[in-house]
Order: sequence, then structure tokens, then C-alpha cells
Amino acid sequence: MTDPAPLVDPAAPGFSEILVEAVRGGILESVHRGAIAICTPEGEVVEAWGDPSRVIFPRSSCKMLQALPLVESGAAAAAGLGPEQLALACASHNGAPIHTARVSAWLAGLGLGEPDLRCGPQEPHDLADHDALVRAGVCCDQTHNNCSGKHAGFLTLNRHLGGGAEYVEVDHPVQRAAREAMGEMTGDPDLGYGIDGCSAPNFATTLKGFATSMARMARPQGLGRVRAAAAASLVEAMMAHPELVAGEGRACTEMMRAMPGRAAIKTGAEGVFGAILPELGLGVALKIDDGGTRASECAMAAILVRLGVAEAADPAIARRLNPPQVNRRGLTVGEIRPAAALA
Repeated sequence: MTDPAPLVDPAAPGFSEILVEAVRGGILESVHRGAIAICTPEGEVVEAWGDPSRVIFPRSSCKMLQALPLVESGAAAAAGLGPEQLALACASHNGAPIHTARVSAWLAGLGLGEPDLRCGPQEPHDLADHDALVRAGVCCDQTHNNCSGKHAGFLTLNRHLGGGAEYVEVDHPVQRAAREAMGEMTGDPDLGYGIDGCSAPNFATTLKGFATSMARMARPQGLGRVRAAAAASLVEAMMAHPELVAGEGRACTEMMRAMPGRAAIKTGAEGVFGAILPELGLGVALKIDDGGTRASECAMAAILVRLGVAEAADPAIARRLNPPQVNRRGLTVGEIRPAAALA
């Protein structure tokens, strides 16, 4: 009897591998396929799972790249922005008071307000904060949007550039600057764009290109004086204020706290995750095929442990590396775990 044909041709473009498994009762129940690239600033692929040339939307994991023009243009300095605002510019935050109050104050400092945002309203991620709004009879607004910090950054850059109010249009000077920065940092040609959940364009990149951009943020000395300083300030802000990058209970915040000063990590929708590793001078990009967050967090935790920047036993890492599957009676009935290729 001959062996069955593989489900996926390893030579096919876009090839992915099993990265994460769900086990119940000791039996493999589900798998998450995806691809990962670990790159140097020169674009060398140090290690990869799946096809590193596959094209992805980086979604919110690329916010630090979108924020580069804010800093390198001089707009951030002219507006008096500090590390907290720069962290928020890179954030997908919970919409908690620590986030919304800072965004509101930032906008007020520009002589602007919530109606000037173009990200749309969003209910707070945290249930307690959501319930507090309901009890107070207050509706969520655009400052609660997880991308409101990024959009406050866009508005700051827009004031500096003198652009029109609709800063999310793809041909607007703000988005042209973001597109240029993305292309230069990834080294990819123009691969098109899609509209993100916050209405801003999200520019496509290869997985290798995105990992390369993360490595260039990690070791920016080859980017030129102005961009290198901008990249360093954004990475330092993220690592100094992990609570502003996401929020309590979130993977980005908790895992950065577990590796202080060693990594800046950022999740994105549809199973994307990026990591900036200054000590190693490496960048990581991963994409889970089915868009599952449980899988992207598990895979990123496994990579951080594999590269020696995180400890598997740290509670914040362990919660993502091997999260137990608990039923409605509180019984542990299974676990999520990295596949053998990552373990």
C-alpha cells in the first residue's frame, strides 16, 4: 500500500505548516496551519515554517511602521509627543480609561476632538469598562476604538503636512507617507492594499518582508540617522508602556512585561503577529491561515521561547504557550500546544 498524497505540496506557493494543535482527551482534535519567518535586517531568512514569500495583510501588527512618518517628519516633536503617545500610536488598545483619556487629551492638544477621528466607534474590549459605560448611560465613541491612538498619530502628521480632513483616503499625504515607509522597511514592491477595520488602508506585504521590517526596527542603525532614531523611539515606547499597547489581560501587554526590554510584540487581526527583538537583531512575522488568535498567540510564545527571549515557565508566556481548555464546569478537558515543528 502506498502512502497517501500529502494534503499540501511543500513546493506550492503559499505553503503552510501545522503550527498549533488542539488536544482533547489525549487525542488530536484540531490543527492550525500557518507560516512564520524570522529575518535579519538584511532580509536573510534565518528560519522559516511554510512559505516566507506568501503575501499577507499585516493588519494591526504593522502599526509601528505606519507610525514612522509621524516621528521622522518631526510632527511628533512639534506636537510635544512623549513615549506614552508613541506607544498609543502603535497600539490596539482595550478602550479602557487609561487609553481613552490619553487619546482625548492628545486630540485636545491638537485643537481637535473625537469627531475628527475616522476610525469609527467601538465598544471597550474589557467587560468591566464596557459595563461601566452602560451603567453610566454613556455610549462608546471613536476614542474607544482600539486604533484611536494610531489615528491620533495620523491626525498629528496630517496637521504637520497640511492635508485634508479625510486622512484615511489611500491617496492622502498621510497614507502616501505610510505606504512609502512600509515599502522601504519591508523591501517589497507595491502589493496592493485592503481597508482595515478602522477604515485606514492596510498595505500588503510578504511574510519575509514584514519580518525584515521588524528586524530593521530591532537594529535600525542601517536606516539612516533620522529613521533610525524614529524606529528606536517607537520600539522603546512600546517596551516602556506595554499597558498602553494593548491592555490588562492581553497577550501583547502581558508577554512584553514578561520580557522587559527584550522584545516589542504586536498582534493583528486574522492571526498575524510581529516581534521586534533588539538583543538579537531579528524580526519575526507569523500568519495563521484560519485567522485564529489562540493559535497566533501560542505560536508567537513558542518562537519567543525558542529564541531564548522568553521563559516557558513564566505565567504570562505559559498561558499562551499551553493554554488549558476549560469547560463550563471549570474542568480542564484539553490544551492548545505548539506543534512538534515549533516545540
